[in-house]
Amino acid sequence: MNYIEERPWGKFENLLETDYCKVKQITVYPKQKLSYQYHEHRAERWVIVQGEAIVTIDDFDYTKVIGDAIKIPKGAKHRIWNPGDVNLIFIEVQTGAYFGEDDIIRLEDNYGRV
Repeated sequence: MNYIEERPWGKFENLLETDYCKVKQITVYPKQKLSYQYHEHRAERWVIVQGEAIVTIDDFDYTKVIGDAIKIPKGAKHRIWNPGDVNLIFIEVQTGAYFGEDDIIRLEDNYGRV
């Protein structure tokens, strides 16, 4: 069984973890959003597989639907939120030098974690 971690906004499951990448399935509950954040050591690619998302990258908002892919460069400020009434699910592929959860620099957070 893969590692699953609950968060205030939903949960993530680690699907693959190697020296060269990490892959997660991330579920965002209805009307919830992740923190506005950036990473110093990794870039990310997201693919929406269920629901609809509003993705913010460097202060610009984009609406994304099933099948859409999003590229988040290392150091880019980003967040995703679920405006819908069903769970938003996306696959996240991390590439870079380091994939630890402590490489999250939060700028805004609805759950008091800044």
